[in-house]
Amino acid sequence: MSQWYYPKGSLRQGQWEAVVDESLPGWTYTGMRLANAADGPRFDITADGKERVIYMLDGGSTEVSYTVDGASESVTLQGRQSVFHGAVDYLYLPINTEISFTTDGRVMVVEAVASVPKPVYLRKAADVPLLLRGAGRSTRQVHDFGGVEHLDADRMVAVEVIAPSGNWSGVPPHKHDTYIPGIESNLEEVYYFELAPDRAYQPDGDTDPIAYFRTYSGDDREMDELFEIRSGDIVLVPYGYHGPAEAMPGYDLYFMNVMAGPDPERAWNAVDDPKHHWIRSTWDSEEKDPRLPYTA
Repeated sequence: MSQWYYPKGSLRQGQWEAVVDESLPGWTYTGMRLANAADGPRFDITADGKERVIYMLDGGSTEVSYTVDGASESVTLQGRQSVFHGAVDYLYLPINTEISFTTDGRVMVVEAVASVPKPVYLRKAADVPLLLRGAGRSTRQVHDFGGVEHLDADRMVAVEVIAPSGNWSGVPPHKHDTYIPGIESNLEEVYYFELAPDRAYQPDGDTDPIAYFRTYSGDDREMDELFEIRSGDIVLVPYGYHGPAEAMPGYDLYFMNVMAGPDPERAWNAVDDPKHHWIRSTWDSEEKDPRLPYTA
């Protein structure tokens, strides 16, 4: 098994269904934690040098209590039916924040190593920027809850993406592994995936939703991977070109991205593989996929 691919269940730590952090080989700046109500009545995170965003993948609600600068507060995050049913509430918490939460569903916590404390910020589902990128079979939906323009974080950049069945996200393949001011950022990246049958269909019997994800070298660092993805899998991208993420016809694809790195500035600059950059020009003559946006 590749050191960059972790199938569902392989990253369990105690009551956490999955944890990505600096304990994994070759990993430094980003992370995630996945909590499931079935695994415990309460989840706790000690204050440390990481900033975080907390939100529900699915379920009714989550009660979050947190303490920062000696002051304690509580907030209720509303959930959603599934990751394919629109945006959700997102709570940003800065470094040195003690956190505890209870939930009736599944909760995602995305993390980044940081140093500058930023303000606590609650973004309600209705206020989350919903973007459609690409065109034709390259159309994908982005919930930009943690992008540079939409969240005042120190290091973290994070989004959710939906590619409906048969579509390709991450086209053209691109990379962000070398710091070139204003051109390219150096960001490691976590992908967390979920899949489900296309909501346009009601298949009988068992199904086996599948997607594919590609990453390969952009310099002399070794990287050449093609992963078969199933719901709950996690892929780490330390460097290199990555994309496309392909949703098999019949199955919709969701993924969460969280990025951070050592650059002196928080930016999200990527460069295309020059062999595939031309694909962008084809979007001028194609319409957006009419199945998007996926909302509740």
